[in-house]
Amino acid sequence: MFRPRVIPVLLLKDKGLVKSEKFKNHRYVGDPINAVKIFNDLKADELVFLDILASAEKRSISPEFVRRVGDEANMPFAVGGGIRSIKEIKALVNAGAEKVVINTYAVENPAFIKEASEEFGSSTIVVSVDVNQRFLRKQQVYTAAGTKSTGLSPVEWVQKMQDCGAGEIIINSIEHDGTMQGYDWKLVKEVAEAVEIPVVALGGAGSLNDFTRAVRESYASAVAAGSLFVFHGPRKAVLVNYPQNKELVHLFS
Repeated sequence: MFRPRVIPVLLLKDKGLVKSEKFKNHRYVGDPINAVKIFNDLKADELVFLDILASAEKRSISPEFVRRVGDEANMPFAVGGGIRSIKEIKALVNAGAEKVVINTYAVENPAFIKEASEEFGSSTIVVSVDVNQRFLRKQQVYTAAGTKSTGLSPVEWVQKMQDCGAGEIIINSIEHDGTMQGYDWKLVKEVAEAVEIPVVALGGAGSLNDFTRAVRESYASAVAAGSLFVFHGPRKAVLVNYPQNKELVHLFS
């Protein structure tokens, strides 16, 4: 029986975990390696770590950090942040990452996705797409941690990334990020219907019913969340109860 993957997405800033709302107001929520240990016990399908400062600081996510995650993680994990070369991907994969997530550089150099997928295989290359709508204009792709408008149509962009060899798309609504009010259902559906590769819904999940709706109504192949798994408290993070796999089978059946 098909059961969509459920993926915690964890944001890194200055070696700590943070949570954001609409890509702003980042708040410290805990230690990343401790979070890995907790998600091991809770049997997460996968993890995604995104270094939100890497691109601005002109570096990639740290291979040493990835190695520490790999030493602890019992599940596959993907990492992203500032990746701009085949050499950097090789270092991250050698450190233990199963997949790499590329966002800004994919827009700057789409041919790099083709090069990377040919070198490592499509299953290793994930393209993350951040989408926003401003001043009643059509939704468009944003880069540089949601600060730079590209003018690109999300649907046309994901189709191009599929043609370049990307093996998976993470579609993230900036407007819904951290709100826990539900995904951008229309956006997820439009993207999922436009490509044949897996589409991961991200941005706004606030309940298990949001997961169900993303799969049944918006045709997401997998669902991802950050805030849903983290309760904000003063200078600490407490992860909420995470359903066991058998419960998710029932939820999505």
